[in-house]
Amino acid sequence: MEYTIQVLIVEDDKRIAEINRRFVEKVEGYKVVGIATNEQEGKELIEVLQPDLVLLDIYFPDMNGIQFLKWIREHFANIDIIMITAAREIDTLKQAMHGGVFDYIIKPIMLDRFTETLVKYKEYFYKMHELMKEKELIGQEEIDQLIRRERTFGDAEGELPKGIHRLTLEKVLAVVKQYRDGITAEEVGKLIGASRTTSRRYLEYLVSISQVTADILYGSVGRPERIYKLRR
Repeated sequence: MEYTIQVLIVEDDKRIAEINRRFVEKVEGYKVVGIATNEQEGKELIEVLQPDLVLLDIYFPDMNGIQFLKWIREHFANIDIIMITAAREIDTLKQAMHGGVFDYIIKPIMLDRFTETLVKYKEYFYKMHELMKEKELIGQEEIDQLIRRERTFGDAEGELPKGIHRLTLEKVLAVVKQYRDGITAEEVGKLIGASRTTSRRYLEYLVSISQVTADILYGSVGRPERIYKLRR
């Protein structure tokens, strides 16, 4: 049984915090263990719960999220952080990146974008813990897999075939990762708002680059369907 990632939400707006909680718990493998709405609550819950991941805002009536980030880094270096904020200033982003955040998401949150980050973080989390249990030393290839976690395929559109766009490809891959038992092109299309033909084109491209596998499912009625799964 896989470990469930423990999440603490630090957000002064209770309505947004509840939305974030629901978003998090839509993704398999996560559990929100607490919600803090101010600095004192945040520090107390981190000290007591010691979560794996903190979803942290920047603007609070009683504190600045960047300073809170620095406090977490000083006292609980093993806790990972995703910033979720309306702050768009370059300097704020730079400070957050220097603080080692896993991601920086601008409000209002788009579910697809948030889900993609949680899927990537879960892969990183499990991989890191697997390596920690098995090894004392790590090789360059394994380091690259962890640090360059976002580079599943080329960032530039020019590196992709005609008719394949990076953002759509990332959406399709994020969906496949959530369905371990497999998913059809039609189901993927409904989830990302695309036609069956479009989703199948992207799925077949992922098969061609060995990111996804395709099997045939023979139902009792109708034609057989291709079922797509993440390659293990």
